[in-house]
Formats: sequence, structure tokens, C-alpha cells
Amino acid sequence: MFENLCTLPLSSELFTQALHPTEPILTVGLSGGHVESFRLPAVAGNSSDDDDADTSVISTGTSTIDTEWRTRRHKGSCRTLAYSGDGEVLYSAGTDGLLKAADSSTGQVVSKILIPFDPSGKLDPPTLIHALTPQTLLLATDSAALHLFDLRAPSTLSTKPSQTHRPHDDYISSLTPLPPTENSTSGFSKQWVTTGGTTLAVTDLRRGVLVKSEDQEEELLSSVFVGGLPSRPGRGKGQKVLVGSSNGVLTLWERGVWDDQDERIIVDGGRGGGESLDALVLMPEGVGDGGKNVVVGVGDGTIRIVRLGPNKVTTELRHDEVEGVVGLGFDVEGRLISGGGSIIKIWQEKMNIEEEAEDDDSDDDEPGAKKRAMDGSDDDSDADSSEEEDRGRKSRKKRRKANRNKNAGNGIIGLKGLE
Repeated sequence: MFENLCTLPLSSELFTQALHPTEPILTVGLSGGHVESFRLPAVAGNSSDDDDADTSVISTGTSTIDTEWRTRRHKGSCRTLAYSGDGEVLYSAGTDGLLKAADSSTGQVVSKILIPFDPSGKLDPPTLIHALTPQTLLLATDSAALHLFDLRAPSTLSTKPSQTHRPHDDYISSLTPLPPTENSTSGFSKQWVTTGGTTLAVTDLRRGVLVKSEDQEEELLSSVFVGGLPSRPGRGKGQKVLVGSSNGVLTLWERGVWDDQDERIIVDGGRGGGESLDALVLMPEGVGDGGKNVVVGVGDGTIRIVRLGPNKVTTELRHDEVEGVVGLGFDVEGRLISGGGSIIKIWQEKMNIEEEAEDDDSDDDEPGAKKRAMDGSDDDSDADSSEEEDRGRKSRKKRRKANRNKNAGNGIIGLKGLE
């Protein structure tokens, strides 16, 4: 179904990745605190003249991946990244306790905020961020806090969270927004599903935590929403949330029936349980075989494609021989982007024989982009920090492989000048 187009080496271990909603741009957050943005090559037949490409990073054989900008954004590891809905703002959060908003095209920081401390008064490292609406940003932390920030203040984030919820007893491992209902007037999501420890919860923007599942007796790590499934009488509208667990099992939850799981799919079996399912993404319409497929990032470095309906693994790809897959996504061109360890891989659908022949007839050699030094786009330090990278790597493995120490407190904001 997919073939590897190219492999992009990174300067340190990948903690997080984010894909631009309207352009073929990938941004990564690394264990050393660096954030780097890449422009991916255009799909064959869709390329256009681009005089703005600067730093050539790697050649795919027909074109290059270019660095848009690179900077050391956080003094600790960069834990999580998220684009705004229109792609103009890139949010990042790190173990230095800072949440930053930057111009996504330049990397220039436009505002920053101190993440609220944990109940003991210490830094509370973030686990994920999500731009729910143009007005609301969600931030989850190691201490199981879920903060909501109001983005309506001009040019800055609010001085403290407008709301804080604690839907779980353990750190929040995933967050999936639920699509708005037919009665919605705004068109934006107002509810979301989170996983944390061994439970799933649903939180409402106005009413707070609505429901929490029973203890699943297995750690829940990742989640994705899937609509348009065949519906059964009296069993919802064909909308489910899929959840990846620490033991290789994918569980299916019917929307509106949140007390317990509905079905189970064994993605990775084995004695004592399989490998962890750390990342999930729904295959877009127009990509693949036309059915409902979910791509799963596995702790053993493989990528499994699960066909819903038959509920079975149909394809297996290899991202890495050692490191697990921690990031998955599809760019605007429909290519699968996988991340884990110190590499990114770009996958495209395999062409059939006729398409390959047509492509060979129209091939033109393209010169590589000219290399130049990579300059940071703001005053963030770009110094290497191997000690911090080592600490970040150990911290990540601890958070991924075992239960976290249960550590949010009142927010203390630092809205200083631009970096």
C-alpha cells in the first residue's frame, strides 16, 4: 500500500511532530529543546516553481526537503507541538515549563506563558497541546491537569488558565476532539476525549468532565476519532473512538457509550501482551483502498494498518529496527509521515505499473536547492546540549514505558517581551 519515499535524519531524539493543516510542512520537537520546520517536496505532478527554498536537507531522488527554520525553542526537551486551525501559529511546550506561540512561517515567538505548577509547587511538564477552536487552547500535563487557555486576548495568551480540569489520576496521554453535533452553530468542537492511566474520559468546554470510564486494567496511550462506520440499530450513529493500549490491543468505544469499550482488535499479540500502540491516525479519504483504515505506530518500530470492518491488520511497514513510532500523520498531499527515534520517514502510496510508466516518460531532473547556514528566527539559544538530550531521552522512556509519578496549581504568568 505504501512505500518509503525518503528518510530524514534528526539531530536528536524526536519527542513530537506536527503537520501544517494547509501546506506540506512538517515541524518536529526534539529532546534537546530544538524545534525545526521542514517544507516537504511536492507530489509528482503537483510541483510548482518555488524560489523560496533555502536549506537543502535531504534529496528524495527527484526533489529536496528544505529547512524553513530551526531554533532551540526550549531549555529542556520540547514535549509537544500543535498548529492553530489556520496554520498561522505554532504552539510548543517544553520541560522548561513554558508554553510558546510562534509565527509558523518564521518561527518568531509572539507570546509565551508559564505553565501552572503542579500541586507541590514544582514545574509540571506538558504532555500535549491542542488548538480546539480559534478561542481555546488545551494543555495537558504530567500531573494529570488539563488547562484551558483563552486565546481571545490580542497577540498574547491569557495570564492564567480560564479553566483547569483533572479527568484522570495519571498523566494525560492523548486528546481527541469530538466533531460538533448537527445542532452546533459554531462548527467547532466543544467536547473531547482524553486517555490517562487506565481510564478514558469525556470533557465539555462549558460543563467540565462529563464521564469517566471504568478502569480498563491496561494503560491507554493514544486515541483517534472515526466516523462513517456502519451503524447498528440502537448502537449509535457509526461513530467510534479508537484507543491504543500498552499491550498491543486497539479498543473501540461507541460515541455516547463511554463507560466501557465496545470491541477489541489485537494489533500486536504475544505472551504477556504485545508492544505498546503509541500513535494512531485515520487514513484520509482518497488514500488507500477506499475503506476505513487506521494507521498504528507500534513500540517495536513497526507501522500497522488496520482495516475497520474486518477489524484486522492488513499491512505492516518498518519505521525503525529499534526505536518505537511516537508520531504519525498525513500531510496535505496524502503522504504518511512517521516519526520515532532520531528519524522521520515519508511514505507514499505505491504506484501501479501504468502510473510508473507515465511518470518515467515525464521525468525531468531537478537541481538540488542551494545550501546555506541555518539561522534561528528569534533569540532562542541554538547551542547543543547533550546532557539535556540524554536526560530527555531517559525521561521519555520512563514516561512511555511505566506509570508516572503523580504530581496543577495556580498559574503564574510571564508575558515578557518577544524573544
